[in-house]
Amino acid sequence: MFVKAIERVSEFTRPIHIITRLYNQAEIRPGAATLFFINENGDAITCKHVADLIVNVGAIQQHYARFMAEYRKVLREPQHDYLRQRLEDQFNMKLGTVIGQKFDFINCFESLSQIHVTYHPKYDLALLRFEGTGQKLFQRPAEFVADGASAKPGKSLCRLGYPFAEYTNFRYNSDLDDIEWVRTHNQVTPSFPIDGIVTRYIADESGTPFAIEMSTPGLVGQSGGPLFDTEGTVYGMQQSTRHLHMGFDMVNHDVWVGGTHRAKISNHPFLHVGVCISADIIKEFLRQHNVKFYTKKAFKENLN
Repeated sequence: MFVKAIERVSEFTRPIHIITRLYNQAEIRPGAATLFFINENGDAITCKHVADLIVNVGAIQQHYARFMAEYRKVLREPQHDYLRQRLEDQFNMKLGTVIGQKFDFINCFESLSQIHVTYHPKYDLALLRFEGTGQKLFQRPAEFVADGASAKPGKSLCRLGYPFAEYTNFRYNSDLDDIEWVRTHNQVTPSFPIDGIVTRYIADESGTPFAIEMSTPGLVGQSGGPLFDTEGTVYGMQQSTRHLHMGFDMVNHDVWVGGTHRAKISNHPFLHVGVCISADIIKEFLRQHNVKFYTKKAFKENLN
């Protein structure tokens, strides 16, 4: 049902590759997020929580550099372990603290020089305005539904994003004490669609509908990806997943396990549903910042 739509949406949807280095851990953690382009100028949108990572990368690197500068001063001191612990407390360095990140915007521009980020004042939405040189590597911009109210409960919609970070083109550079990209390994992260039906609109504390709830979850890495119909018309942007307690709790329930023995199990099931910022919220945000975008009349499904 969404085959042609996915091909169309893939022309303006792109992955953001993110590698993360954690304090006192040797392993580099790969991840991904999603953005999509809204005009031929190279303006794109994604989630605010994704844009935060981009904005904060310099501050994280500088913080770690200051810590290491102080640490090198006490490296050969007799009380090295004690002094290191004091520095770790001072700089809030503990197991799992992010000390470095790198980003790669895949198939967006031949050369990227700068990114300007504008946050929505209330919702998990951000505008990315790219400055680059050379050829733009996306084929077409998104087209938004003209009237977001057409996303009624029961309507089938799909999301596209990059939840599975399968690329391996990164390494730790011991000479620089930093992580970096390389061009000799797999650089591809496959896109992944997930469809569902609209269940309801979600309103904020003022009663304003701002998001579409979907019957299926959005996956980590799909944040910032488009929500679209069978023609590829965009109805919103994947933001998050809600976990709704279903109330079918079982505590110490007696069951057969593997057909060989009985055991006591407990289960507290949740329904995982996707939350997508609506196209109407996105369009109003773009209008406020005089950003060009395109709309398309909603595809009228054959109800016969």
